[in-house]
Amino acid sequence: MSKLEDLEAVKSKILTEMKCPLKDAAKNLVFGKGNPDANIMFIGEAPGAQEDEQGIPFVGSAGKELDKLLRSINLTLDDVYIANILKYRPPENRDPTVDEIYRHTPYLIEQIKIIKPKIICTLGNYSTKFVLAQFNIPNMKKIDGITKLHGKVNNILIDEMNFMVIPLYHPAAMLYNPNLRPILGKDFLEMEKVLVQKRE
Repeated sequence: MSKLEDLEAVKSKILTEMKCPLKDAAKNLVFGKGNPDANIMFIGEAPGAQEDEQGIPFVGSAGKELDKLLRSINLTLDDVYIANILKYRPPENRDPTVDEIYRHTPYLIEQIKIIKPKIICTLGNYSTKFVLAQFNIPNMKKIDGITKLHGKVNNILIDEMNFMVIPLYHPAAMLYNPNLRPILGKDFLEMEKVLVQKRE
């Protein structure tokens, strides 16, 4: 089977198997978008209102900011794959609960195993803590927050998967705090240097 078919199988499992109150309240499953053969995977936190409406991650204002940041380092959706920790929108865009993270992340891990990215860019606290804790949810509380970790490259080996993790502020954060805009822009430029080195 192709990666696309494998991802569709995971999507079907969520629709048929997952039990979660968020699923009952949401309009749509928000699974992922982009190139399944990409070397770079972005992982955000959870769908917002626009994402819930369309069933596609990062289509709202934060998504437009992410598109601009990608373009700033000459990347497009053809070069990356994008998913979230949660597959359904939490009410009022509140933070994910520990129970929700437990229910949703097995499917995210399956996505990662199928895509096999060389680089994972985590967007915001929850995805950063989850990935740097090596998918061990109880250990998430031991991981520093994004303020300390942003822009720092980490090499991770999980289940025989070796990838580089680059924590980044979530693009939504700079909509609320414009002071983060130059920081996020700089972190993307640093990421571009890493990409150039990986190609050489």
